[in-house]
Amino acid sequence: MEWIHGEDIVRLVIAALVGALFGLEREAHGQAAGLRTYVLVSTGACLMMLLSLHIEALFHSANKMNSAVNIDPGRIASYAIAGMGFLGAGAIIKGKGSVKGLTTAAGLWLVTGVGLSIGANLIFPALFTTFISLAFLVGFGRLKINMPRTEFIILTLKCKGTVSPLDEVKGIFSSLEHMSLHFINYAYDLRGDSSVFKIRFSHRQPINFEQILEKLRDIECIEEVSWEESDIP
Repeated sequence: MEWIHGEDIVRLVIAALVGALFGLEREAHGQAAGLRTYVLVSTGACLMMLLSLHIEALFHSANKMNSAVNIDPGRIASYAIAGMGFLGAGAIIKGKGSVKGLTTAAGLWLVTGVGLSIGANLIFPALFTTFISLAFLVGFGRLKINMPRTEFIILTLKCKGTVSPLDEVKGIFSSLEHMSLHFINYAYDLRGDSSVFKIRFSHRQPINFEQILEKLRDIECIEEVSWEESDIP
């Protein structure tokens, strides 16, 4: 039995390079799972697939003796795909109603399949899958910036006393296009004699927050203004 398989080394190198491409794209978006993670996953998946293919040769003598050992080249590969779910779940972060890391988790799952395919010598389908995936990740990411979409914002207004600025605020929003009010939460501090209004609204077009701030400045009872991205209802 040969100790060094030249084709296997080539497959491992290709798997590492493909994983590096995915990892660089994820690192460009500031994700924790980046270059090193994707290289390890892709190369490890390729190694597992190679092990699945060569394990029959390892137990060839046992099969000749009618041993009870059954060789299934796809078993290790299937476990690799199932086990990737744990690593992908670690890349998903949920906080304040928003979920981040789904694309990274899906990329880890995909690059596992790419590594397994390269290990099985299905190099062209693996490279074509890499090309399509990166084309959408990079190209669609740029297109998404200019694509109109609904965004939800929480506007927080801190006011002195019990005077309500809601009528004036509603008038400001009604004068702006592509904006909709959804709900208003109210809280009053008895000791500090101050009120807090939280207003959630949505918009589909870029808005000028400086323009809104200038209009809110004219409302005398408002002392503090802040806004943040809201979860999607």
